Amino acid sequence: MAERDIGGRLIYLPAGEAGPDSESFLRDVLEGWRRAQLAQNFRPTTADRRIKLIQRMADFVGSPPWQWSPSDADEFFAHLRGVRNLSHATIRAYQSDVRLFLEYATNPSYEWNENCGRLFGTVFSQVVTEFNRATHVQTNDTKAKRRPFTLPELQQFFDLADLEPERILHSGRKGALAAWRDAVAYKTLYGWGLRSNEGRRLQLVDFSRNARAPGFNECGLLRVRHGKPMRASPAKQRTVLTVFDWTAEAVQHWVTFGLPRYGRPVNDLFPTDRGGIVAGRDLLKRMRNLVDELGFPPGLDLHSLRRAYATHLQTEYGYDLSFVQMQLGHEHAATTSIYTIASPDYRSRHLEQVLAETLRRSSGDNGVGSATGRTDSET
Repeated sequence: MAERDIGGRLIYLPAGEAGPDSESFLRDVLEGWRRAQLAQNFRPTTADRRIKLIQRMADFVGSPPWQWSPSDADEFFAHLRGVRNLSHATIRAYQSDVRLFLEYATNPSYEWNENCGRLFGTVFSQVVTEFNRATHVQTNDTKAKRRPFTLPELQQFFDLADLEPERILHSGRKGALAAWRDAVAYKTLYGWGLRSNEGRRLQLVDFSRNARAPGFNECGLLRVRHGKPMRASPAKQRTVLTVFDWTAEAVQHWVTFGLPRYGRPVNDLFPTDRGGIVAGRDLLKRMRNLVDELGFPPGLDLHSLRRAYATHLQTEYGYDLSFVQMQLGHEHAATTSIYTIASPDYRSRHLEQVLAETLRRSSGDNGVGSATGRTDSET
């Protein structure tokens, strides 16, 4: 039985003949953990998902969390991995949730362990340790089949996306404006290295001039206001410099001739007829149709455009890793390096340049008077 003292804290009194109510006590602990997560700025959906996992594990183990042991955790996660066939990354995320819950329950700032010992004669303890916790097996946990577009694939994809509105018009079907919108959205995701959610939620005010690159006109800078947040943090913001003139032209042409066709003042860059913004699933659906028509190998999704941007900036256009890191909004350069997947053609060209430079040095040529930088052996 629980009552509240003057300060509002729960005080658990000695139980009667029926004994303490373990289910009621667990509900109180989980509700306290939920409030603590909300205070840390976690989303309510995240807190609820974590609570459901704790309840799920309690049902599987057959005992409340203060009676769990590391072997119980081993059995539960082995079942999820071996029987339910959940991925390594999912298991690691679930283990982190259980670990966070038990860190909360055992924290001396709260009185859960003290009350638990008084009621049940046992206390919470950590059951996810360094010995049974799934670790990072590689730097990148994404599925190996996910890949960026190559430059030739990208050109073919954009060409077909540009052709799609015309094909719809000629067929007499509706949806030409939406197809045009999606074609510009794909170019925007690639042109500024955006995640799908970042691109979908862009507004006209997010573009502005870059005084040092006036040739891009009103699309010299892009302010991303809905970047991927850190844990328990608001959305990250960043400013991306425009590097491709053709993407700036595509956006300006859409703003001038495409958006006015919606018949009302529009602030969103990629709206729908109903006044919302284009859904990610709709962008992905059209993209898959175009990719399937082109017969490209598997592994391409909306994020492949961002992967291609990071890869091409370095391997094809020679931008420095630190510049690409700032453009993508990555906190660590190691994260950016995951995106940089050099193509075989790039590696071959780079090897040829290194060998040519080695030959030039071995021949005693200091490079003076050579406008192309090539040696006689290359001509």
